[in-house]
Amino acid sequence: MKFLIFMCGEGLGHTGRCIAIGKELMANDHEVYFGAYGYSKELAEKEAYKVYRIPQELRLVGSSGGFDLKSSIKCTLSVIDIAGMYHVFKMVKSLRPDAVISDGYYLGILAAHVKEIPIYVIANQSNMVEFFREKGFLMSLLGNITKRFYEQVYTIAHAIIVPDFPSPYTVCRNNLSFPGKVQARIKYSGPIIRKTPEKTTGKNLVHPNVLCIIGGFGYRYPILQKVISTAKLDKNIQYTIVTGPNISPAQLTEIPENVEVQDFISDPFPYYKSADIVISACGHGTTMETLSYGVPMLVFPDRGQREQENNAQLIDEMNYGKRMDYEVSADSLLKSIKEVLASKKIKERTNMLKIMAADLEGTVFMRKLLEKDLLVHVATKDGDTSSS
Repeated sequence: MKFLIFMCGEGLGHTGRCIAIGKELMANDHEVYFGAYGYSKELAEKEAYKVYRIPQELRLVGSSGGFDLKSSIKCTLSVIDIAGMYHVFKMVKSLRPDAVISDGYYLGILAAHVKEIPIYVIANQSNMVEFFREKGFLMSLLGNITKRFYEQVYTIAHAIIVPDFPSPYTVCRNNLSFPGKVQARIKYSGPIIRKTPEKTTGKNLVHPNVLCIIGGFGYRYPILQKVISTAKLDKNIQYTIVTGPNISPAQLTEIPENVEVQDFISDPFPYYKSADIVISACGHGTTMETLSYGVPMLVFPDRGQREQENNAQLIDEMNYGKRMDYEVSADSLLKSIKEVLASKKIKERTNMLKIMAADLEGTVFMRKLLEKDLLVHVATKDGDTSSS
């Protein structure tokens, strides 16, 4: 079978999931193509996949640790690529895949719908109206329009895959809101990650080791410097800070000897395997990767980014780690790190998720679902043809 996978490049969680699915499909003799842009396109190309450039749908803007929705909308609208949109429709028509898989990229869904190609939507955020609350009348109106658009998208999907743990362990559950008529199409696959713990060799790190993988958007720079300040308070705890793609190691100052700074890395899994704590912004992809490795978390959601804030709330409530904020002092951050390191309850909970993720086999679940559904689809289509 032939598959075309579209992925949103805002945050690398979408990319990691899509690469994992593509790898699983190709390993089982299926033909796979990707639609991607920016760093997502580069990462897929490094894996030697067939990748087509697609226009960027969203542009995220923020400052001083906060996500700015209004600025993000203005920036997105200012760079709409009409020629690129046409290219997506032409690509779908030319490749004529047996199915389109979309992880956060909606133009690909519309193109597949026009060509009557089965659509599989990967979603860990469907309650988009959350982003528009308490931002004035016009933003509220835009939020309702956005909600109706998303609901229409879900109604044309053959299946909606939530790449998270099943209830009651679902981290993204506060970000989910689907129309009643599509409930039967929702499938919880478990985490979909590129490398499982049993297939990963860990880094030779000094313990205890705190992995800070919050780097990316420039407005998260203050957290990286806060981690450096925290490291100076107790030299017995080692830190690994991963920067990039929009923050370089050279931007960090006064780095103590118990801190190792790495530029952007495309393969964080050896670090997950060896870390004792992961510090992140609580994006869904990074969270699923971390918890699949059984590692507790300290999470700093971007201010105003409701998806991350909701994920962070669950991390704290479910004892998978602790929620932090940008105003935390170095002393308080160090205290939280020591509390998490000493917590047997948190470690038991995250280790349970590691075992669950291994049992669920998210990528295998996804492949089997596609194979089963499309065999039925082809048989039904052939039956309709023969009867006519």
